[in-house]
Amino acid sequence: MIKVSVLYPHDSAKKFDFDYVQNTHLPMVGRLLSPLGLQSAGLDKGVSTADPNQPAPFVAVNTLIFNTVEEVHQAFITHGSEIMSDIKNYTDITPQIQISEIVT
Repeated sequence: MIKVSVLYPHDSAKKFDFDYVQNTHLPMVGRLLSPLGLQSAGLDKGVSTADPNQPAPFVAVNTLIFNTVEEVHQAFITHGSEIMSDIKNYTDITPQIQISEIVT
């Protein structure tokens, strides 16, 4: 299994609209990418570091699960520009993207 992590670094001066991501962006991602191998998608909201008085390093993390890395690359070749162009509708944070193999 392959996980795509889209990480949004914490910055108190920047915006992030969780409602938009949950109710508009992720359903769009699901509609576009499920036929291309997307198994599931999720949204995590950062709470803190191990020190409860410190903000989480990432305000949010989106995760996308696929069976193969080839599915990931084909999905983003096909619909990546549409998905990435929607980011401006919910945040002004530049995301970091990592593709990982799920080991356990």
